[in-house]
Amino acid sequence: MFKKVLIANRGEIATRVIRACRELGIHTVAIYSEEDATSLYVKKADEAYMVGPGPIQGYLNIYRIVDLATKVGVDAIHPGYGFLSENPWFPLLCKKRDITFIGPASKAIADMGNKVKARKMMKKAGIPVLPGSEGSVRDVNEALACADEIGYPVMVKASGGGGGRGLRVARDPKELESAVESARSETKASFGVSEIFIEKYLERPHHIEFQILADHHGNVVHLGERDCSIQRRHQKLIEIAPSLILTEEQRSEMGSTSVKAAEVAGYTNAGTVEYLVDGDGNYYFLEMNTRIQVEHPITEEITGIDLVKKQIEIAAGRELGFTQRDVKIMGHAMECRICAEDPKNNFFPSSGRVTSYYSPGGIGVRIDGAIYKDYIVPDCFDSLIVKLIVRGGTWDETVRRMNRSLEEFVIRGIKTTIPFLRNIMNDGDFKAGNFDTGYIDRKPELMEYYEYGEPTDLVAAISAAIAAHHGF
Repeated sequence: MFKKVLIANRGEIATRVIRACRELGIHTVAIYSEEDATSLYVKKADEAYMVGPGPIQGYLNIYRIVDLATKVGVDAIHPGYGFLSENPWFPLLCKKRDITFIGPASKAIADMGNKVKARKMMKKAGIPVLPGSEGSVRDVNEALACADEIGYPVMVKASGGGGGRGLRVARDPKELESAVESARSETKASFGVSEIFIEKYLERPHHIEFQILADHHGNVVHLGERDCSIQRRHQKLIEIAPSLILTEEQRSEMGSTSVKAAEVAGYTNAGTVEYLVDGDGNYYFLEMNTRIQVEHPITEEITGIDLVKKQIEIAAGRELGFTQRDVKIMGHAMECRICAEDPKNNFFPSSGRVTSYYSPGGIGVRIDGAIYKDYIVPDCFDSLIVKLIVRGGTWDETVRRMNRSLEEFVIRGIKTTIPFLRNIMNDGDFKAGNFDTGYIDRKPELMEYYEYGEPTDLVAAISAAIAAHHGF
């Protein structure tokens, strides 16, 4: 087992990896920018070193990170998610310096990171993919020809990258011409390349992903699925496990397909195979994420398997230690991504000092967070500040528990998505499981809420109104 691990990330995922390492008896090394100097994960790590320049570049400089790892005697690096986690050059440089990369091999990252190549590999293996272009489209005319062949609506997608960047929906030729140009521009700015491809667009699908674990001894298993359909602009807001729409037969089939996809990719470590599922239950390969996912805790909650520990153990050469038959799904789990954003202002990021912080608790409640009272939320990073995870014996109990936990959660000094998420928990369609990827767009009433969420806030507001009325 490793003696010292460097976490090449920040925020809640850095804290999550540190906790797993501590349970395994592994010394931890954190990196941070000046903006993160007072972050929770920096305090929890055994060692911490500032990287730069600027708030972000230090987290993206492969050579400086590996140089630091070599200098302080690290024998493994965990990339977390985002930043360098899906950069195929990172594991190559680690290997060159005799440092273990806690993740898949460089080739698997590169192959699955190229969405066009990944589609071709899966299609060749008999895994269902959506109709679309056979490769990248070179110009608008090629895009128009492809759309005419597969039929509108279509989706314009980036060949490399992800996270919803470069995605455009076109319902007619005029929209497609505009979508191609804007997608190329955004893709170039985000990923450094402007390659795009065309795929058939499904109306109101479910976004389902299967968690994979694969060791270096030929063992590959899936840990069931997560439904990530509650999205806004292709960004996940709420994830649940297991899906409410899959039958046991569908779950088994899609799980076996996911294992096959991992084998086709020559994959090791933790990964996620993502699908779109239409109203008739047909499923189509979307992509494979070659890293730990933000929403991994809900799989941990329903299986009892620590995914981050397994990542570390697999990278150290250990076998999985269990088979597919040993994996049992227990109850339901849900994750709400609490972001420092103002939903009423088009989800504009909110930065500043956290003046009050009280987290919920009780049975079946878990907090994976990065903030505390007086923490200053910076304006230069992703807006995710806390992940609230709950589990329950039934779907109804899980929704009620999440609603109660959101009611208890107090974060003051900045705007957050908590009141917006509370509205979702109280929505009849959500509680009945009637949702898909278009759910948020069809529910403008979710934006209707009071800014205060505590009884004391309501009392203060009423007192102020009475005082103003009487001229006090």
